[in-house]
Amino acid sequence: MDTSQSKIIGVSIVPHTTAPEMRYAQQRGAGPASLVRLFVKGGGIPGMFNGKTPAELLKSGDWAWHDTATAIEGTAETLSVWSFNGKSAAWGPGNTFTLDGDGIEKATIRIEQPKAAITTVTYRGPDGAIHPDRIVVHVRNDNKVALKVTGIRIWSPTPEAPWQHLHAGAWIPVNIAIAAADTGIIQKHIPNLSLSYAAVEVRTTSGNLWGYTRIKAEHFAISAGWINNEGSDAHKDPVFLSLLKSLHVDTAHYQELSGYSDNPELFNKYKLRRFNKLEPIDVYSKPEKLIDVHAVEFLGEPQYGGGKPVPPQEIYDKLLPYRSSPLPTSVTHSEERIWRWYAGLSDFPHYDAYRVVAPAADQWMKYDRWGGKKIRWGAPLETIGVMCRSLRELNQPMPCAYWSQGPHEGWDDPFDGRKRRSPTPSELRSQAIHALGARIVSLYWFNLSLNSLMMFPDTWDAMRRVGREIRMVESILLDGDHTAFRKQSLLGAGPDWELSVVSSQDAALCVAADVAYKISDIGQEFVFGKPRAVRFAFLLPGRLRKPVDVFRIDADGVHNVKWQAKADGIVIDDVRSEDALYVAGVSKAVRADVTKRHAAALAHEAKYPVDKVALDALWKRESEKRKKKR
Repeated sequence: MDTSQSKIIGVSIVPHTTAPEMRYAQQRGAGPASLVRLFVKGGGIPGMFNGKTPAELLKSGDWAWHDTATAIEGTAETLSVWSFNGKSAAWGPGNTFTLDGDGIEKATIRIEQPKAAITTVTYRGPDGAIHPDRIVVHVRNDNKVALKVTGIRIWSPTPEAPWQHLHAGAWIPVNIAIAAADTGIIQKHIPNLSLSYAAVEVRTTSGNLWGYTRIKAEHFAISAGWINNEGSDAHKDPVFLSLLKSLHVDTAHYQELSGYSDNPELFNKYKLRRFNKLEPIDVYSKPEKLIDVHAVEFLGEPQYGGGKPVPPQEIYDKLLPYRSSPLPTSVTHSEERIWRWYAGLSDFPHYDAYRVVAPAADQWMKYDRWGGKKIRWGAPLETIGVMCRSLRELNQPMPCAYWSQGPHEGWDDPFDGRKRRSPTPSELRSQAIHALGARIVSLYWFNLSLNSLMMFPDTWDAMRRVGREIRMVESILLDGDHTAFRKQSLLGAGPDWELSVVSSQDAALCVAADVAYKISDIGQEFVFGKPRAVRFAFLLPGRLRKPVDVFRIDADGVHNVKWQAKADGIVIDDVRSEDALYVAGVSKAVRADVTKRHAAALAHEAKYPVDKVALDALWKRESEKRKKKR
């Protein structure tokens, strides 16, 4: 083979990060290292890394996982992507490694913190479409000078070609300049995108940037989790399904449910997208099934793994059969302490962590958050945002989601001192808002079974309002990226507010989350104070620093606020507690779009009335049925 035909033309490095705010009983372990992707033009096959095989690096604990065993010989025109996720510090920033193999000249690659990077790649399409026709790419420039972007192209497989072999699309001209320490956005319509893995190449004046993701039409899923209790038939009852749809739920964790998914009339009226193992793969890859697929998810919580974590390489191997299909894969992460080792494994990573009365990976008694008072029943609500930001940064440019704490019948611990065994409406909402501020693109409520919902009906309106607000700003969340985070503290009085910004091309969603909550004297719950005068200073990217309209949104609609533009963003004066959501737009069309979406959300709810009397009767029947089966 002619080695001149095979060379590394791009490198993507995502250094591991850890969240110092989190508290654990155990040490964090090895690392941090880096997630590394090599973009190789030509027909080479990888061999040795620093003189060792990938198998040896796994065994020694230097690597967590790799995909090099799937490499196949290509041609001079094909691009291959070889990925590995380091585990030991020897594979972190500041180190170098050598690579050699069959048909590729020996190369030395430096692992370093990138000065510019693709942070988010999102594919969008018409509502309900399987195939996207638009790409949205966010670029972060950490250089001390401006970065000029001049082009973008997509590398993807040709029809019937192996998923490993990518072919170059045409260069699409881009003409944007991203100031130092700023972010920029590229939006392009690209027809006929295949549902496959793809490399994104962005041409800049400081060298080309690379990203690797699966092409899929992104939508913001709101999931009900496992809706079918063992032995329950609630999933086939219109009364229960109507309640779920009224909460803006459009997804659930199931593959097929007898009496629901095999009942076309019921399924089409109360449609929930699938979220499960989805086998046989070829069946769910067909358009008539694929249209209702959210993601593949069947591995449980591998970081727990029944007490011993499942090795990341084993997770990769279990997901490997889906790589040649159009089905996006997902993994449920659960422990920030070690989830950096699992970075990049799936197409759509998400995590579950709840902050009151639920099992957790972190050590709640170690948090010194409330004037020295230690509690067993809860953890700081704002650590939801901490973990969302961590997961997103470790897996960039992939989309991320969050299992948000909802009502649940099964959390029991008589020794932690708290009577209520699910979140209050305020605790539930706060966790979801922290996640939205960190720019998740799907939210999964845990867990909206009939029993859980009926035991805590006071949470319904809180979830409905969150769902309505998501639908109002869905386009900003999907087209946007998390561009700013800051804390506002009261002098000498502890935490006050956390401010986050999600920015799209023409609008920013500015999220203020109240972190001045207290522990109630009675009931052992987190409680928020009365509305207070606030001044929020939100940092905006350069393209949005001259907004023509800023307004507050909530489930009740759009509201005017007092605001002023500053050199680096906006300042808003308001009276708030718990949280506040604002939108800053560079055109009046942004307010019109949000208002239209609010009306559509209300119309959706009106289609699905909630019949509490009928639900009570259904719950009684189901409870009696469960008693008989015991």
